[in-house]
Amino acid sequence: MQLESLDLNLLMALHALLEERNVTRAGRRLGLSQPAMSANLARLRRHFGDELLIRVGNVYELTPLAAALIDSTMHAVNVVERVFSARPSFDPATSDREFTIVTSDYAVSVMGEELMRILGERAPHVRMRFLQINVPRIDDVDTTLRSTDGVVMPHGFISGYPSVDVYADRWVVLADPHNPALADGLTMDHLGTLPWVATFRGPTASASAARQLNLLGVKPRVEMVVENFQSLPFLVAGTGRIALIQERLASKLAAFTVCAVHPCPYEAVPVLEALWFHPVHHSDPAHRWLRDTLIEVGRHIN
Repeated sequence: MQLESLDLNLLMALHALLEERNVTRAGRRLGLSQPAMSANLARLRRHFGDELLIRVGNVYELTPLAAALIDSTMHAVNVVERVFSARPSFDPATSDREFTIVTSDYAVSVMGEELMRILGERAPHVRMRFLQINVPRIDDVDTTLRSTDGVVMPHGFISGYPSVDVYADRWVVLADPHNPALADGLTMDHLGTLPWVATFRGPTASASAARQLNLLGVKPRVEMVVENFQSLPFLVAGTGRIALIQERLASKLAAFTVCAVHPCPYEAVPVLEALWFHPVHHSDPAHRWLRDTLIEVGRHIN
């Protein structure tokens, strides 16, 4: 395939068509007429040898190939936008750049308020987009880092890429305050006998403190798995379940639900949140500003 023969505008058209699933709406999104967008769709169909969009009744549905193209198309558009938005210098006071960071609801809860305060004072037009961490994004971390401004998550999951440390935290254990099994406090035995609510259960996804339990000979009896941290207190309160949670988040959520917070009965690996990024961003003035800003946020909340 000769890349020079392809029209970059077709990538933007494909992205809009896959997301909107409607020719008229996709055209409106790109500022194109319906006939012009239909012509783009026809060119894309010839290129891929696939219908991409199939009318079913009054709506369009994606073909299997089109559905498979959604993620890679989104990543490609992000990379192209970053290439053409690069500048030799960066002025946060006037820039309208959008930074995209993959992270957990926990990290957004802890650093979001201070980050937005700084942006409001120094970069009023800069926008932040936070994408939720999930297992596929971390398993294919190179693609994730190339197509975003970075990933904020603890040490122990990503290696071989540059990073800057942002803030530290520690693990605690949530339980219902009236759990009769814990009347005399939480022990190591309880970690193996009480039911758990776990987060991101899997070999590449579990929290480091949870993975530590296996090395200590403790196999948690997982009763429920969720892919976020903020719901943990609500799934523990009024039950016999326990859960590992970061101390900073537990403090923030204390006003919304009644849970007892117990220190870990073992030396849990501390949480050290960092911004991981691809080396291609290293010399970008805007990215340097983002890294420095996140480091400053960490200093304010530590």
